[in-house]
Amino acid sequence: MYKADEKRYDTMEYRRCGASGLKLPALSLGLWHNFGDTGDYSNMEAMCFTCFDNGITHFDLANNYGPEYGSAERNFGRLMKDHFMPYRDEMIISTKAGYDMWPGPYGNWGSRKYLIASLDQSLKRMGLDYVDIFYHHRMDPETPLEETMGALKSIVDSGKALYVGLSNYDGDTLLRASAILDELGVPFVINQNRYSILDRTVEKNGLKQTGMKLKKGLICFSPLAQGLLSGKYLNGIPEDSRIKTDGRFLNESKLDPVTMDRVRALGELAKRRGQSLPAMALAWLLHQEAVTSVLIGASKPSQILDNLTALENTEFTEEELREIDGSGSI
Repeated sequence: MYKADEKRYDTMEYRRCGASGLKLPALSLGLWHNFGDTGDYSNMEAMCFTCFDNGITHFDLANNYGPEYGSAERNFGRLMKDHFMPYRDEMIISTKAGYDMWPGPYGNWGSRKYLIASLDQSLKRMGLDYVDIFYHHRMDPETPLEETMGALKSIVDSGKALYVGLSNYDGDTLLRASAILDELGVPFVINQNRYSILDRTVEKNGLKQTGMKLKKGLICFSPLAQGLLSGKYLNGIPEDSRIKTDGRFLNESKLDPVTMDRVRALGELAKRRGQSLPAMALAWLLHQEAVTSVLIGASKPSQILDNLTALENTEFTEEELREIDGSGSI
């Protein structure tokens, strides 16, 4: 039986989600990759033990994480049953619904039918009575925003989620959604969006600025730009890399000369700072006032330990920030 490290809270930083009472660790574990049916269960155990032993208390899932759909939640449920139930009240567990999950018109987007049914399925897979945060995973151009936000209220009122979040929203839609949730009295505390040195979409679409104005938290996924900022592609494409094993989100076309020159320049800056490139990329996000937590993905425990070194130096000089903006932004 797993026994957590008694010093697990000694070095982790915990940040408040906007103006709410909820705090998240500066780094959280995302289970998007490597926790599905193609993953190795003993490796999943080792990664989750490494996280929790180092103060990473937040584990982030979605209904269709896998492959296959639902398998990451199912495997996480096994981890909970085998090891983590004694620590449930020390953990923040989140899941989402909004992308394709099951066939037919009721297994996608943002209807009341889909969101409530999906969470019920997620809780069964994980063996949980509730999640700490439930997200609507993406904007729905057809379902009325009032219906989607009303479903989130029903979910909280039912006790199946303590807080709600919105993921992949833009600033304008966030503003309208937040107003509805405020009127309904729903504890909306956080936005989840892609954000990295190489992807500044949340700056361009107003999400970051609007979230700060509304005093909501921001948790960032793909902080290493799907591996571009991992440093592993500077000298070619390793056989075990995601490009070779799963080219859906990162493929060779993204490794163009201009991008790779930017990545090399960022790597040189990281060396001068005494950090690995991925650690600097995480530290850059954590340097920003708007960011509550950064979601890390990993395929082995050593990557988690390397990512934790980002917490050792999250300060940047003005010159370093200018250099990052000049060589890193797209």
